[in-house]
Amino acid sequence: MNQKTELLKFWNDNFSFREIELRAFEELHREDFVSEGLKGVAYQDTPLPLIRGKTISQPTTVMLMTHALELEPCDKVFEIGTGSGYQAAIIAKITGSKGKVITTEVVPELVGFARQNLKKSGITNVFVYEEDGSKGMRSEAPFDKIIITAACKEFPKPLIEQLKPNGIIVGPVGNEKEQEMVRGIKDKTGHLELEFLGPFLFTPMYGKYGFEV
Repeated sequence: MNQKTELLKFWNDNFSFREIELRAFEELHREDFVSEGLKGVAYQDTPLPLIRGKTISQPTTVMLMTHALELEPCDKVFEIGTGSGYQAAIIAKITGSKGKVITTEVVPELVGFARQNLKKSGITNVFVYEEDGSKGMRSEAPFDKIIITAACKEFPKPLIEQLKPNGIIVGPVGNEKEQEMVRGIKDKTGHLELEFLGPFLFTPMYGKYGFEV
């Protein structure tokens, strides 16, 4: 049994991921989103290094965050922290050809790397921008779902404003050393109903509403 098959068995035994989520994982090749020297360990259930202190999250973390978003075909999703593009690619597979993923990254080298990886994987509904994602992107708002793949002190106010009513935002909230994964569902008054999904550790989000560099 290879590592990818072992992961799928582990998830089926321990989590309630949806079939559409598992299919997206099966169809994508995680080895296409890691550096050349790490392709042989792409399916180890652990974060892997990228560049400048950034990482690609472990597969189970990617799937837990994906599941928390409750993605549907045609959803428009905003992501902060493109990294290598893997999380965006999973989302794109689930939202389908009529869905759209807008993703931002502050590390220029990763912007190019992610675009290259997405193209190689045949993903055409992800758009990568070198931007401060903590401010959102008003020109593309509103969004059905928002995912933050870097540690934040709190959900930035602009992101909440750019989330549709009944929309979902997911991200790790805390300090630079420890965070809690939080899911917020926006009600019609603009208030977030919060759910706490357990402790996680992510690299910091930088930008106007992030941590100082």
